[in-house]
Amino acid sequence: MSNGITSPVVECIGLRKTYQDTGAPLPVLLGIDFKISRGEQLAIVGASGSGKSTLLHLLGGLDKPSAGSVLLNGQNINQLPAAVAGRLRNKTLGFVYQFHHLLPEFTALENVAMPLLIRKEKILVAMQRAADVLEKAGLKERMQHKPSQLSGGERQRAAIARAMVTEPQCILADEPTGNLDNKNAAQVFDMMLELNHSMGLAFVVVTHDHAIAERMNSIVELRNGSLHAV
Repeated sequence: MSNGITSPVVECIGLRKTYQDTGAPLPVLLGIDFKISRGEQLAIVGASGSGKSTLLHLLGGLDKPSAGSVLLNGQNINQLPAAVAGRLRNKTLGFVYQFHHLLPEFTALENVAMPLLIRKEKILVAMQRAADVLEKAGLKERMQHKPSQLSGGERQRAAIARAMVTEPQCILADEPTGNLDNKNAAQVFDMMLELNHSMGLAFVVVTHDHAIAERMNSIVELRNGSLHAV
């Protein structure tokens, strides 16, 4: 977590989340505090149902906390107008999930270019940048293939390239290798760490895989609604 020298990209202060869906309140997060700066790596581990994905969703602005704050580059995303918060998230964060969520009708190149096209980048610029990132991801020969023509490991590499193409300051990854066999998981994670180093990103990974977690600079465990150093 942050060494205090550089400004944090992502910071949460007193973060709490309680669900009311089942009638009785269900507290999941009981006051989370941490910060992470560019170039740092943090693994979050914990038992199934401990709230790891909930925490990641709050950090990414995909859900709202019951109390506390999430700051992206010092701005509280839950106090900004929706459009402003959306632009800040798009500029600052990249997301990687267990399942690739690639659009089946588009090629790997088109899928990776999509976040830039949504930003209204020129098509040629978006395609060139997507091609550059796919090459770094080891998919130079697979750019024109659709997801159904790619292996599981290749699909996840393409999904990671899509998260990287906007040159975010922080990647939030939720079980990014959880759908892969051990060999593919190791190769995909190797690629993620290489991109982390070469691009100087902050890197937050939720994982149940302790072998993956132990390759990160810092590990914390989410237990009983709080983070504990490992």
